[in-house]
Amino acid sequence: MTTRNARSRLSAGMHWRSVSPEVHLGYRKGVRGGRWVVRWRDAEGSYKQETIGVADDAIDGDGEATFSFAQADRRARDIVEQRRADAKAEKDGPAPTVKAAVEAYVEAYEARQRAASGGILGRRAARGQLGRHVLTDEIADVKLHELTRDALRGWRKRLGERGLAIATVRRISNDFRAALNAAAEEHHNRLPAAFPLEVKAGLASTEQGYSPVAREAQVLPDADVRRIVAAAWEVDGAGGWEGDLGRLVLVLAATGARFSQVARMTVADVQSAQLRLMVPTSRKGKGQKVAKIGVPVGEDVIGALRPAVAGRVGSATLLERWRHKQVTPTKWERVGRGPWGYSAEFSAPWRAITARAELPAGVVPYALRHSSIVRGLREMLPVRLVAALHDTSSAMIEAHYSAFIVSALDELAAKAVVPLTTVPATVSPIKAVR
Repeated sequence: MTTRNARSRLSAGMHWRSVSPEVHLGYRKGVRGGRWVVRWRDAEGSYKQETIGVADDAIDGDGEATFSFAQADRRARDIVEQRRADAKAEKDGPAPTVKAAVEAYVEAYEARQRAASGGILGRRAARGQLGRHVLTDEIADVKLHELTRDALRGWRKRLGERGLAIATVRRISNDFRAALNAAAEEHHNRLPAAFPLEVKAGLASTEQGYSPVAREAQVLPDADVRRIVAAAWEVDGAGGWEGDLGRLVLVLAATGARFSQVARMTVADVQSAQLRLMVPTSRKGKGQKVAKIGVPVGEDVIGALRPAVAGRVGSATLLERWRHKQVTPTKWERVGRGPWGYSAEFSAPWRAITARAELPAGVVPYALRHSSIVRGLREMLPVRLVAALHDTSSAMIEAHYSAFIVSALDELAAKAVVPLTTVPATVSPIKAVR
């Protein structure tokens, strides 16, 4: 069976050769040539059989339609491996697809969001981004056990060709990776052992460089931060917020924390005697983290928060706002107070605040966090301390704010500068005395 001449001397009919104990490569000789066939035993002990293609009895094999013995042998192994993977994936029902994995991930993510926020669904970016860039792509119909690193790299390439920023591509890829890793955990007995490695290699970041311009442009001087706080109180009064909006902006500016962290603060987190706010850590990452971070604040901040803590239990949410219900097309009425749900609720008031403060429209609330971090660096606080106060890592500080670290240390470094050349003495000739 291994050569064309040898097969020419075989009698008509089926001839088998063992590939492995349960896999056989067959050659069916006919009047006008032969065909390759593969036979294997499945998990139930029954034999399965599939035609590979035409043997190279008349023309040389190309590995696609016509096969030499070596090509047929390789193809037989590939077919058996694929069919066994298919059977494994379909053992408990239809084989899971990329689309199913993404939808399950989004549902689980939003369920966690609701549980953590008392039934309020916050960030919807995972559903929106994955829906636009994964579920509408050809990769959505690929079965998980057939997903390869090449297919994932192709998807990521198509993502980049849509003109998205590098940071956006990375965020979408990270959400996609999380969805696939969750599917790998759920369907571990139905997927190939190498599936996690294929996902890791296929979604690895290949874009070079990082542009910190956006972050640097959002670093505001202290005078602008004060204007924002003052404008927040003005918008608060004009809009009937009763202090809710002003206190929120003040705490964001004073702590440099993320909106999601500040929204989870409780009354007990205001430690007036110590002039300190205890800020809950973010839910980012999987490592062990402290529950809360103590951030020193001024007496002005504590004074502004006193109306929000007076007479309330320590477990109550510190920063709340009025909730409204639409009763007519033009009328809304208050239905009670509750915590801030998600950052989108803050978008419209923030635009009014920046307009009143006469700041560019592109300034985002996260500018308060950037400004707080840079303020600590310029005061020459250790990078590790700045990172701890802002619930991030030293590596992230160094990666995104390195220019400000250098500027802050210039004064200290200047003290180590010493003269390295000797100034020659001035020699004045002495006139001879006669």
